[in-house]
Amino acid sequence: MKTYFLHILAIMSLLAVSCKKDDYKLNTNMKPVPALSAPVDDKYIKLQPTTSASVSFEWEQARAEDGSLVLYEVVFDKEDGDFSAPLATIASDGGGVNNKLTLSHKDLNTIAAKAGIASLAVGKLKWTVNSSKGYNIQKAAETRTIEVERPNGFAEIPVDVFLTGAATEAGDNLAAALKMKSTSAGVFEIYTSLKNGTYHFTDRNNGTPTTFYIDGGAVKQDGESTQAVGTKIYRLQLDFNNAAATVTEITAIGLWFAPENKIMYNLDYTSNGVWSFKNQPITFHQESWGRDERYKFRLSVTAADGTTGYEWWGSSNADNNRPTSATPLSFWELHLISNSDQYNYCFKFNGDVDTKNCDVNVYFSPDKTYTHEVIIK
Repeated sequence: MKTYFLHILAIMSLLAVSCKKDDYKLNTNMKPVPALSAPVDDKYIKLQPTTSASVSFEWEQARAEDGSLVLYEVVFDKEDGDFSAPLATIASDGGGVNNKLTLSHKDLNTIAAKAGIASLAVGKLKWTVNSSKGYNIQKAAETRTIEVERPNGFAEIPVDVFLTGAATEAGDNLAAALKMKSTSAGVFEIYTSLKNGTYHFTDRNNGTPTTFYIDGGAVKQDGESTQAVGTKIYRLQLDFNNAAATVTEITAIGLWFAPENKIMYNLDYTSNGVWSFKNQPITFHQESWGRDERYKFRLSVTAADGTTGYEWWGSSNADNNRPTSATPLSFWELHLISNSDQYNYCFKFNGDVDTKNCDVNVYFSPDKTYTHEVIIK
């Protein structure tokens, strides 16, 4: 009886091993994607990467021999490419399960840039679908192209931008490059001086960064700009969304004393976007109703085409009370004012300033909110 029981156990063990081996046997046989569905071949797409626009790539299902799951990737290449070194390989919707890929215009713009299609140019991208089951990867039986028109601007917008070069305040030491202020998505600016020499912009201050330069009113990649008119102070603005550059010379900054409708003192540029005057008397204006202390700042500017003008920088409030030691620092923040009204959007001096000598510092520095301070001596 014992021997019979042992035989039964042996047979059961063999069956278990056999079943276990069968359970782990992977069938990778499948037929590739037979046809692509959308978009139609040679479809023209005007890319709008700053919007939520997208393109839907669709195809017929691949068939696994055992009826199990097949995964998909959409592969992009240059028009004359053979997909051996694709520009991009992207899993389909649903983590690679769906026979559809929804791709944003922003991502397509990036792929088009990798294909060498320049801003504002039209070019073609080739695409197909790889299906896979285990280690078995098969390319679809069909390939198609799309024709894309790229907008002006950069497909890859840098997160940070730095200014460097012999003409800059920090010199050509990349590690000391001046970081520009991000004013909105893809837009950067800096108030700084440039002396004769070359300068350029980078997307980081170490290693081998991507470089950019100003060419007229455009931002371009891989090059340098040259300053050849002596030392001047500028506001440099780069818009990578539109590949646009604006160079504005700052010829003067003055403290505008509203009750006298004139500049009280001009401020001298020091460095790093800072203007100052030191140890100067400030006396309020006597009116019938009391002492008037209202002020703001006037920037004298010259555009790249030589046009001159003024910018007014003042308070975010149309009217203010005199600040005290308890007034929050936000009171002194500078805001561009759309008009040159004599009194509105003025700051007010602290009452203790009247008849005292003071330092006034204006900060258009990239590392802080644009602001100013008044220091009683």
